[in-house]
Amino acid sequence: MTDAPAQPDVAVYKTLLESTKAIPWKIDWKTMTFAYIGPQIEELLGWEPASWVSANDWAMRIHEEEREQVVNFCVAQSKSGIDHEADYRALTKDGRYVWIRDVVHVVRNEQGEVEALVGFMFDISERKRNEQQLLDLQKELEALSYRDSLTGISNRRMFDLILEREWADAQRNQTPLSLILLDIDYFKQFNDHYGHIHGDECLKEVAQTLSDVATRPRDFLARFGGEEFILVLPETNAEAARKIADRCRDFIALARIPHAKSFISDTLTASLGVGTIVPGHGDDPMTFIKVVDRRLYQAKQNGRNCIVI
Repeated sequence: MTDAPAQPDVAVYKTLLESTKAIPWKIDWKTMTFAYIGPQIEELLGWEPASWVSANDWAMRIHEEEREQVVNFCVAQSKSGIDHEADYRALTKDGRYVWIRDVVHVVRNEQGEVEALVGFMFDISERKRNEQQLLDLQKELEALSYRDSLTGISNRRMFDLILEREWADAQRNQTPLSLILLDIDYFKQFNDHYGHIHGDECLKEVAQTLSDVATRPRDFLARFGGEEFILVLPETNAEAARKIADRCRDFIALARIPHAKSFISDTLTASLGVGTIVPGHGDDPMTFIKVVDRRLYQAKQNGRNCIVI
């Protein structure tokens, strides 16, 4: 005759459950009341175990931004008998919030009906902080990938995205779109005479100067490459674009950046090509850029320090 199997020691199981960082709990499905919740809940959230009476106490301690979605999801999954988990911010007794991951197992009786819910709450605040730091880092890296590392303004990659967006908008609404392409005159001579460090400082100052010109909410400035800068001016007709180009030229003159090796002035100057279009369905933004670039080239041919529109 064999010995009967030993009965589980409930006290041992209870001790094991209450010695973990995970917080065990059980809810009776018919009454929606807590049959049990681990004492660790008080250390984590400050609420005494006795204060967890019904499922409503659980629901009301979920952050209001997540409450409806989490409760509806958990109830629907439980009714379907599906084990599930949910992340949410839980209110502490002193008014703070802690990120919780609730892992839920649905218990059924012999007839297959839902009898109870049992589960564990885990503190995932540190994980959420790490996830947020990673997201912030990704956003920062993404922003850097669209920014010119020297001047701090947008780069060619960002220009391409902005022009595509503004081109589509102008095409859809049949509004004028203008571009100004600007090139610093005799910049090679500037670099050769003052050195590349001063050349870099010059580019930064020009970028800041042009930023003071492009002040409307949708005006966009980017470093196009080398010593070239480009402005995208949505809903701007040819006359308005000419005035903005004049301001670019005037502001650079007012900056009075010395240029001893320029063949046309003792201070820094720039040449500008300007174009305006109301794009039709057959028009192409790259063709438009080439038109503006040819006008910039013409400005250089005309003696520099001038505007061709």
